[in-house]
Amino acid sequence: MGLGMLVDGKWTNQEKDRSEEGKFNRTPTTFRNQVTRDGSSGFKAEPGRYHLYISWACPWAHRTAILRKLKGLEETISLSVVDAEIIDNGWVFSDAPGCIPDTVNGTQYLWEIYVKAKSDYSGKVTVPVLWDKQTNTLVNNESRQIIRMFDTEFVEFARPDADFWPTDLSSDIDAAIDAIYEPINNGVYRSGFATTQAAYEEAVSELFEALDYWEGVLGRQRYLCGDRITEADWCMFTTLLRFDSVYHGHFKCNLRRIVDYPHLWNYLKDLYQQPGVRETCNLDHIKRHYYKSHNNINPTRIVPKGPIIDFDASHDRNRLTRTAASV
Repeated sequence: MGLGMLVDGKWTNQEKDRSEEGKFNRTPTTFRNQVTRDGSSGFKAEPGRYHLYISWACPWAHRTAILRKLKGLEETISLSVVDAEIIDNGWVFSDAPGCIPDTVNGTQYLWEIYVKAKSDYSGKVTVPVLWDKQTNTLVNNESRQIIRMFDTEFVEFARPDADFWPTDLSSDIDAAIDAIYEPINNGVYRSGFATTQAAYEEAVSELFEALDYWEGVLGRQRYLCGDRITEADWCMFTTLLRFDSVYHGHFKCNLRRIVDYPHLWNYLKDLYQQPGVRETCNLDHIKRHYYKSHNNINPTRIVPKGPIIDFDASHDRNRLTRTAASV
């Protein structure tokens, strides 16, 4: 997620992600190298070698921060956090609360990281970014691949009890991540960034059809793939966490709130209350980013005070599993 783009290694504020029909088309990520346990890819999983660049505001980056935290990889993979607000030069590093400067490359703007990796890079400048300090290059900027690498390739340095892609559920997990991506994870953006009524109504209808479907699933089982928390749940979680505070109003996803869904709301609280998760959730960064960075949607840049949401309220999810799942 990030506004503006690079063209032949030069920063520009132009955007190329709307179709003639007013639909938002997410640009695919382009850095897809893999870190592997044995190093056969050229990027070996080693402590201290890799650096993660994120935004607390971005749901795609947030899922990588969650896996880094829950896998116990904080000492293995270092971290930088950009400012909540996107300015004319895109994501920027600052000393504002919640931010962590670029201690590896000493840059001011995230786009400089991309140019360091590829001097003539053209494309979007997004978080998350996984950087290799040894070869001084950008390894991967696709969140789904980064969380999988954290989950499966860094096991030697991770908590032994934290496995979010168990082999017996692997196909179910991948299917669930696929199923929620377009209508829900990307659906909120397709709704919010649509520039025609037809494009908006198509996206928002698909979004709530999908939420209704998963509400039914979560009425029968505790998590998306059964009684264990998996990568699919963390992919769903980061969208649900932002929904009532941002997507419902700012992106016009207002048929219902998550708190109006009994099962989704209790599921969201269940995940939020897992040990270590709330420390990765920065609602101040989330709200300031969306309301202050999308001037075409919110030109006044006023950040609403509400809604008041108690993610620490009790939930009823224990009833759906014999033994409470944990990380």
